[in-house]
Amino acid sequence: MSDTDASKSTPANDVEQPATVDTEQWLHMYEQMCKIRAFEENANQLYLSAKMPGLTHMYIGEEAIAVGVCEALRRDDYITSTHRGHGHCLAKGANLRRMFCELLGKEEGYCRGKGGSMHIADQEVGNLGANAIVGGSAGIATGAAMSIKMRGSDQVAVCFFGDGALGQGLLYESMNMAQLWKLPVIYVCENNLYNQYTHQSETTAGSMTGRAEAFGIHAVEVDGQDVQTVYATMRELAERARRGEGPAFLLCQTYRFYGHHVGDVNRDYYRAREEENHWRGNCDPLKLLATTLTTQKLVEAYVFEQIEQEVRTEVEAAVEYALAAPYPAAEEVTQHVYA
Repeated sequence: MSDTDASKSTPANDVEQPATVDTEQWLHMYEQMCKIRAFEENANQLYLSAKMPGLTHMYIGEEAIAVGVCEALRRDDYITSTHRGHGHCLAKGANLRRMFCELLGKEEGYCRGKGGSMHIADQEVGNLGANAIVGGSAGIATGAAMSIKMRGSDQVAVCFFGDGALGQGLLYESMNMAQLWKLPVIYVCENNLYNQYTHQSETTAGSMTGRAEAFGIHAVEVDGQDVQTVYATMRELAERARRGEGPAFLLCQTYRFYGHHVGDVNRDYYRAREEENHWRGNCDPLKLLATTLTTQKLVEAYVFEQIEQEVRTEVEAAVEYALAAPYPAAEEVTQHVYA
């Protein structure tokens, strides 16, 4: 494929659904999305009940991206995450108990309670960590891709980031290097329309996929609410990267159903309730997948209710476990730090 061909943006409707995906795998993806949503709902309650220190940024509404992307990856593939990163962590295989323990500052958390909501890492499953700095993990993911190429492995690295990161120079420096050296990294932009409280139309000039195309990077835009499309597209991009064809840019159009963070409850001054209701009512990734599978007569409706109930029971048990778990010893305060 020439650089000219590689730089063309592919629309979502050009991506065919993979024939090898069976109903059980789609149900697993539904379960994963349910798990992320239930996790976030419980995290919000922990904040509202003053049991969780600090803020958290809920991923509700964007579940199809994390699940669709991570289902197309192997356990040894790498991801880097963001301040809105619980969905990425869970989709890559994080344990619910350890996730809640980290949010609550407990010893059994992934970072022994020192990272909190925005700095969770799980290197056993390839999660190199979340980053509270917008666009801050672009260099980490690109460096991981460089290590893959130097080691001669067929792994891939995925960098999740929001549309706000398109204003950060580090992202473009990293993309430039990745394209020059044909590194196996996929940049996944979750465009939820808002840079905190400002619509992306006021912050991001030109075409989002055009940013990647300027470097000759293969760019694809998809409906980020459709987990089937995200998965099919990501699988193609991952296979492309494993073949040594270089980086790719995946633009996922999505929406966060709640505020920028758990304390952002009065949102009328920067976005309309009608807009929120439209996305919740018509673009819920869980409902979309359930509707598709029931319409195709692959799954009965009661199955989804059963999955949701089982997941909620599992998540609530994890919360209770984390609440009762011990805090780290006081002498640990100087451990696992640089200075």
